[in-house]
Amino acid sequence: MRLSIVSLLLVLISSSLYAEPVQRVIVAVDHSPPYGVVSEKGHVSGAVVDIMRELQRTIPMKLEFVACPFSRCLKMLEQNEVDVMGGLIRTSEREQKMQFMSPPYMMLSSSFGFYARADRDIVINRYQDLLGKRIAVMRGAAYFSRFDNDSSLTKVEALSEGNAFEMLLKDRVELVISVEDTADHASGYLQLPSQQIVKMPYRYKDIIYGHMAVSKQFADTSLAKEIQSQLHALVRNGRLTELVKAYNLPAVTLIKENY
Repeated sequence: MRLSIVSLLLVLISSSLYAEPVQRVIVAVDHSPPYGVVSEKGHVSGAVVDIMRELQRTIPMKLEFVACPFSRCLKMLEQNEVDVMGGLIRTSEREQKMQFMSPPYMMLSSSFGFYARADRDIVINRYQDLLGKRIAVMRGAAYFSRFDNDSSLTKVEALSEGNAFEMLLKDRVELVISVEDTADHASGYLQLPSQQIVKMPYRYKDIIYGHMAVSKQFADTSLAKEIQSQLHALVRNGRLTELVKAYNLPAVTLIKENY
């Protein structure tokens, strides 16, 4: 009997020594409500955090969330310093530097809108009216093709959406570009004085997809493949739709995006 107990203990010790350790997954979170929310104390929340924690229920992984400005988060993902980032619009340029997961967890039939100070005599009725205006854009962000590739426009980089609106209120820019359907939602988190900001008549209507993306290095791991597989499972069983519904985002389906 004593020998059996000793043998069992040796088996357990041996198993623990050779068991595969739980892998750490570093998730970059920028302050872009409702997808990512970073409090003044650095606490993170939002849709991408909820999705990763839901995935953790079925995948043995240790999550480490890193709060960072959008441009810094993006750079760290490109340099393999973090493994995952959410809320990214898929572009051919970005696909060279990271791998996108499907389906997108954000699917909005929305518009890119332009915002100005209410006390300024600025009206944007058409795209051409953007010429000569200083427009705040988030560093590293993607909007719509014509705007992104237009070198004739004056674009002023901001570290975050909050920083962009601060620049607007301080007269450092005349306009801010933002996703129309989420700008009002974000303003609550950002505590923006909405009565001081007006939306311009011109907008660019589009279907906007927001993805989770993984670093090129992490993409080759079995853990990344399992995350992709479980993400599909969350879509099929409706759980992903439940998660994003809390943020007033539409249902998520397995569709093929057009690029």
